[in-house]
Amino acid sequence: MSDESSDDKTEDPTGKKLDKAREDGNIAQSAEAKIMASMIVALIIVGMMAPSISSRFLILLQPFIERPHAMSLDIGAMMRLLTELAIGSAKIMAVPFSLVVVLALVVSVAQTKGFMWVPKKIVPDFTKLNPLTGVKRLFSVNQLMELAKALIKLSVIGALLFWIISRHLGELQNLATIELLALLAYIHDQVYWLIFATLLVVATLAVGDYLFQHWRWMEKMKMSKQEVKDEHKQSEGDPQVKARIRSIRIQRARKRMMAAVPNADVIVTNPTHFAVALKYDTETMNAPTLVAKGADLMAKRIRDLATEHDVPIVENPPLARALFAAVELDQEVPPEHYKTVAEVIGYVMRLKGQRAH
Repeated sequence: MSDESSDDKTEDPTGKKLDKAREDGNIAQSAEAKIMASMIVALIIVGMMAPSISSRFLILLQPFIERPHAMSLDIGAMMRLLTELAIGSAKIMAVPFSLVVVLALVVSVAQTKGFMWVPKKIVPDFTKLNPLTGVKRLFSVNQLMELAKALIKLSVIGALLFWIISRHLGELQNLATIELLALLAYIHDQVYWLIFATLLVVATLAVGDYLFQHWRWMEKMKMSKQEVKDEHKQSEGDPQVKARIRSIRIQRARKRMMAAVPNADVIVTNPTHFAVALKYDTETMNAPTLVAKGADLMAKRIRDLATEHDVPIVENPPLARALFAAVELDQEVPPEHYKTVAEVIGYVMRLKGQRAH
């Protein structure tokens, strides 16, 4: 069979193909969403944690600022000081770093709709080292599209930041005249609002880019009618799929069967090993119909349900065994059993008549 063009792929992808793509790590993701997570972290750090981080760093560095002459310059002392600085800095930045990790995981899990582990993705692909392949990939349609998106994003963010800064040009001229603490507070506020404005733009771009990437991925995942047929044939031939289908059918048949027991006219039992439920409507049926049957545990469930709904139970082991073996669900009783079944139903009718009087 010849290769099919993308024009032939008009069918939505099946669940099996989507699952296979997910196993291969082929899913729709937006790089803009990861940038958005970085901007959120930056906003939290600058807006909420900057004063605390600054004060803690000031306390950490205070001995070096106030008493530099008291510092020992031998190698051992310097190594201890550097170790203390490194440990202190790590403790101070532990929370911001944890925020970066957590948000990165949240964004990744949100896009992949759950955790993914794709070992084949970490296996080195030496074909990517081929310069010709790299050049082709560099000038591919995807890369050109990503370049266009990056230029648009930079233009929009640049225009926004220029507009924000231009509104404060008059204030910038007076910065040299204000105190240091006031200057730091002013810079803190301006940086916060610059990051916030950038975050709004990036968030808008991230949502749009994710929707676009998802649509584009779904278009790539589309299948031709022939591919859908072939996959269906393969699935039907899979023993596991067949077993699953058979299991579902049995479960549905059992539910339908148990729902019919309360409306049956009589339950014929073995008395414990088999139970069959019969229904007979003289206006719509040519002969009594078997609406439920079961052996052992299922037979007990049929008897219990019949007792619960006051359906008569008649013990007739030969008839129960014969009907269980010869008659399927929703089938009429065969002629060779008419006489025996008629006697059972007649007995039940007489019993109901006696109860009515």
